[in-house]
Amino acid sequence: MDPRIKHSLLWGVIGMLAFLVLLQGYELFSGYRYDVAVKVGVALLVAVGASTLTYVADGVLS
Repeated sequence: MDPRIKHSLLWGVIGMLAFLVLLQGYELFSGYRYDVAVKVGVALLVAVGASTLTYVADGVLS
């Protein structure tokens, strides 16, 4: 696998996990609970967005 693709996918996973941790903290603090489908959907959007942004930025900055 191309290292550029591998790095972008790993940053996507990191972004997704960071989002889920922040969402869990918000739910614990506020007491409001989001539906599981909303959590999964937004987490996947964050992962795709972070991966895409990292891939593009790596090409521009390198």
